[in-house]
Amino acid sequence: MQSNLDGKIVVVTGASKGIGAGVSKELANAGAIVMLCARNTDQLNELKKEIDKENGVAHVFQLDVSSVIQINKVFKQIYDQFGRIDILINNAGLGYNHAATDVNEADWDEMMNVNLKGLFFCSQQAGKYMIKNGYGRIINMSSQAGLVAIKDHAVYCASKGGVNLLTKVLALEWAENGITVNGIAPTFTYTTGTAERLDNPEYLAGVLNRIPVGKVATIKDIFSAILYLTSEHSGMVTGSTLVIDGGWTIQ
Repeated sequence: MQSNLDGKIVVVTGASKGIGAGVSKELANAGAIVMLCARNTDQLNELKKEIDKENGVAHVFQLDVSSVIQINKVFKQIYDQFGRIDILINNAGLGYNHAATDVNEADWDEMMNVNLKGLFFCSQQAGKYMIKNGYGRIINMSSQAGLVAIKDHAVYCASKGGVNLLTKVLALEWAENGITVNGIAPTFTYTTGTAERLDNPEYLAGVLNRIPVGKVATIKDIFSAILYLTSEHSGMVTGSTLVIDGGWTIQ
């Protein structure tokens, strides 16, 4: 599929590692001007160096998405500097294992503040600027855990289920403004962060036992979905969550 990303202003939250870092590099390689947002600016600066070496363009912004004040400040700064926000990739997220009986209030608040509250207020700020320009693409990083129950993931599953429904509401409210809002729900994805577990043959076998296609997802799989959802070919697609799980959730 031909890239439509050349020169687009793309904001990626949680860009310092994992899927966020991987798709940021792919976006830059495709010609996008990538706003790298995360709490850890040391990691972001290292990522920017990698992108610079490949002749890509990226800018670093420190952002803790659990802070609405920071969200408002950073998105205004980006809009003031570039005059538009074309695409938002809401990737920032936390994921921990908690038996339901062990979850405390701090566990609940920490994950919800990032996975759901932060995602909403990033969308809100991007949405305001996209409405001004009459165009925008928002992609919310959900999970297969937002579609099926996963043991010891009560808070995580609840947060991602919320992301899926929030995606529908924002899509409905902003469709008339030339904005589409969609989600991506991956299965286990191979990154530097998941390599330690997925390189363990016993752990990997347990994962693959649940994935009919017999393999985990890659950054290329995730980016291909982003490429589609930001292209002219998906103009009639909004409020949907594209499941990239190799069949995990169909069983």
